[in-house]
Amino acid sequence: MFDEWGIIARSLTYTFSAIILILSGYLLSRFFADKRVQQAEKKAKELREMTEREIEARRKESELAAKDLLLKLRADFEKETKDRREEVQTAEKRIQQKEENLEKRLDLLDKKEKDINQRLASLREEENNNKQKAEQLDKFIADEKQKLQTISNLSQEEAKRLLLTMLDEELIQEKATRIRKMEEEIKETSDKRARQIITTAIQRCASDHTAETTVSVVSLPSDEMKGRIIGREGRNIRALETATGVDIIIDDTPEAVTISGFDMVRREIARMALEYLVADGRIHPGRIEEVVEKAKKEMENRIKEEGERAAFDLGIHGMHPELLKLVGRLKFRTSFGQNALQHTKEVAHLMGFMSGQLGLDIKIAMRAGLLHDIGKVVSSEMEEGTHAIVGGNLARKYGEPEDVAKAVESHHEEVEMNTIYGVLVCAADAISAARPGARAETLETYVKRLENLETIANSFKGVDKAFALQAGREVRIIVDPGKINDDEAIVMARDIRKKIEEEMEYPGHIKVLVVRETRAIEYAK
Repeated sequence: MFDEWGIIARSLTYTFSAIILILSGYLLSRFFADKRVQQAEKKAKELREMTEREIEARRKESELAAKDLLLKLRADFEKETKDRREEVQTAEKRIQQKEENLEKRLDLLDKKEKDINQRLASLREEENNNKQKAEQLDKFIADEKQKLQTISNLSQEEAKRLLLTMLDEELIQEKATRIRKMEEEIKETSDKRARQIITTAIQRCASDHTAETTVSVVSLPSDEMKGRIIGREGRNIRALETATGVDIIIDDTPEAVTISGFDMVRREIARMALEYLVADGRIHPGRIEEVVEKAKKEMENRIKEEGERAAFDLGIHGMHPELLKLVGRLKFRTSFGQNALQHTKEVAHLMGFMSGQLGLDIKIAMRAGLLHDIGKVVSSEMEEGTHAIVGGNLARKYGEPEDVAKAVESHHEEVEMNTIYGVLVCAADAISAARPGARAETLETYVKRLENLETIANSFKGVDKAFALQAGREVRIIVDPGKINDDEAIVMARDIRKKIEEEMEYPGHIKVLVVRETRAIEYAK
């Protein structure tokens, strides 16, 4: 009995223990489950907050990007609008100016037409008056003839013979009087007339000049050399044109290449460089630059030699070397189609002849004649002053006598002529320039236009070189790649085009070519 109760008690104990264990496990699992739920909710909340922050940040970035884009688009639009407005305003100004010019011309034509009509009316009136006066005069002459015949009892033929006889006697006396008077005048003015004859002889005996052309021709050993000069894709000829600033024309002319350029120094450098390259046979961009530099140095020596030779031929000594260089550069310059060095030498010879006749210092006179146009070599580089004034200042700077400097600066009457040498330089300059065929106005105008083209291009910042090519139909500008980028080069081409349109008058069109290139050079050792 007790055993059964013990078994039952143990069974109940085990049962209660099992129930307690189950309850404990359930409670523990519920506790851990709640804890996991809380952690999951916490993580979900953190993720939600993080997501919201990221969304807010991206929204702000998008708004900023949209604002930047809007500002950029607005700035571009305003810039384009401003450029277009400026172009329209420029066009309107040009049209308005043309309209004003047309109105002025119409007014002038109207005034001229009125003047012509008034003159025609007055001429008709004068013609009628003259006819009436002629009729009255004829009637008066007829009446007087009749009266004379009645008074003198002479016929018209007898009166004519009598008058002619009297006129012949009077003319013979007048001829004799005039001959005596002319002989006396000749005796009084013989010295002055002799000097005039001498100066006329000097003028007629002056050496003839031929106007320098703007073209040089280089002979080639064969037509195959033309292809080597052009190079692959034209790189050799482009390098040569860029280095020298001239046009290289290769056409169907057999065994010859034409060099075209208004600047005689550039053209001569290009000719010398091309002859060196043809003789050497090695033609490539690097070699071209090296040969061009060599030709430039040789050209400087040649200019110096020309100045020294001109001074030696004229018997002028002790002149400053810089002045001799300026004189030598005149060899490669023309003025109205006349070679400048030949012109100055001729003026110096005339100065020597005239000063000798007047008893002046021949050396001073010839120095003034040789130096009178040196200002033309540097006047384009000076900011102020004409070539005569610039030349006078240069003569003083390099130690020439004051009489020479005054004669040089006053030979175009821009400064008061206070020495006899200035008057003589003015006269000799006019004699040399006034000979038939000595000058050609059109060539000087053409050269001036090309110089203005290069001056306008060089006035912009960042320009390294500027060359006027194709007879003024193209201006090629080489810019410094470190100062000008591609976008700025485009803007520069437009600005140069506008300035050319505003400041110059020219036929046809002018191509503005801005070249920007970057070179990387290394030497393998």
